[in-house]
Amino acid sequence: MPSFSIPLSGLTASSEALSTTANNLANLNTIGYKDEHIQFADLFYQNFGSNGAGDPIQQGAGVTVSSKPTDFTQGNVTPTGVSTDVAVMGSGFFVVQKGGVQSYTRAGNFEVGANNLLQTAAGQQVLGYPAVNGVVSTGQGLGAIAIGAGTVSPATVTANVSLTSNLDATAAVGSTYSTQATIFDSLGGSHNITFTYTKTGTNAWTYAATIPAADIQGASAPVSLASGPITFDGNGNILTPVTNPVIVVPPAAVPPATQSVFADGANQLSFTWHVANAGVGLLTQLAGPNSTASIQQDGTSSGTLQNFNIGSDGTITGSFSNGKTATIGQIALASFADEQGLSHQGNNDFTPTLASGQPTIGAPGTGGLGNISGGALEQSNVDIASEFAALIIAQRSYEANARVVTTFDQVAQATIALKP
Repeated sequence: MPSFSIPLSGLTASSEALSTTANNLANLNTIGYKDEHIQFADLFYQNFGSNGAGDPIQQGAGVTVSSKPTDFTQGNVTPTGVSTDVAVMGSGFFVVQKGGVQSYTRAGNFEVGANNLLQTAAGQQVLGYPAVNGVVSTGQGLGAIAIGAGTVSPATVTANVSLTSNLDATAAVGSTYSTQATIFDSLGGSHNITFTYTKTGTNAWTYAATIPAADIQGASAPVSLASGPITFDGNGNILTPVTNPVIVVPPAAVPPATQSVFADGANQLSFTWHVANAGVGLLTQLAGPNSTASIQQDGTSSGTLQNFNIGSDGTITGSFSNGKTATIGQIALASFADEQGLSHQGNNDFTPTLASGQPTIGAPGTGGLGNISGGALEQSNVDIASEFAALIIAQRSYEANARVVTTFDQVAQATIALKP
């Protein structure tokens, strides 16, 4: 009697091949999908002895699926222009986490969640190295990356103020000229400092720097911060003060209070007022209108993230509403000793097994890891032409094995019909 198990194993193997090909074609447009192949092996053999030459006489028992390797070759990378889209160029996987469980994926179609964290469409947090004060340290361990509009750039305290001004040499004694510069405190609050110049004689002036009473606790009138004489030579160049004055805000005390503090609670600050820069006077006295051509200071208020871009090394650089740019973090990548040992979890995710080994995690472009392409996505690496060819072969194999089952059935029926 023929063994039905042989063609039935062929039907099972061919069905598995059809399913694998169908799954590849179904994921033709899945971001980061990796094509799978199916490989077969013959089953054990039954020995019936040997022939006269001593060669064994054996009968095979059919076929089985021996492996289903995944093709991890690079898929086409397509620019999208979406800042949260990221593609791996070369080897490596993004590290994502949800509920304390880490997974690994090639799909970089990320988005910003309600908690301002970079995440996958399934809500998994994308892990990397968050920046501390604009500096990334890969030794601090992985963490979620805040990249949404709620990401804040801290305030920068004003430390330097430069006023490029001219005082009218033809002005009458006693005449005044005022100009203002805005400074920022440790909380990001802004304060207008008024510089008032009064002419006291030929080539001689005085200056006074004040801050509004509303900016200082306990003050009932504008608070004086600094004052002193200014003198010029016959060419209009500044002679005194010789050094750039340092102005403390708020000053040591404002009567009747014994200690002066900003009304918003910010720390006391001091800034250098640059009346000259590298020996060149910024404050001049020439025959012409009183004017201020330029006001510069190095402080900023706090700012929120406006936009960002992701570099080839995974570094995320943000631009903030206060005009500052800073590093927000760096996306991490993971590699495995045996990628074929990874377990498919669906949703474009893989998890490690004993066969794959534990991940080696690092910055893109280091340790054999690939680089990052921001604003782009890696497409599925399924080749439709190859899949259709595989589909035809699997179909023919299934039909052939089905015909063998039919033939075996006919032989069996003929054998049963031998009974008288």
